[in-house]
Amino acid sequence: MSRPEPKNGEIFKHFKDNYYHIICVGHHSETEERMVVYERISKDDYLMDKSVNPVMEPCIRPLDMFMSEVDHVKYPDVKQKYRFERI
Repeated sequence: MSRPEPKNGEIFKHFKDNYYHIICVGHHSETEERMVVYERISKDDYLMDKSVNPVMEPCIRPLDMFMSEVDHVKYPDVKQKYRFERI
């Protein structure tokens, strides 16, 4: 992977304009596949430097998928290069 791995506490923007707080990066206990644990935060929370929303359940996604490029065939109007980009 050519991009730096996400770090705990960083904020990423999804190509559909949602913001996400990285909880941690770890591995699947059986396959050793690298995984990202993250939670959605509101754009207002990010812009106003508030704490993350404790109500939403965290998401878990394979690191390779998290770091992948947007499918510009499926989403031709998206300007963002990667699915999630560090902000």
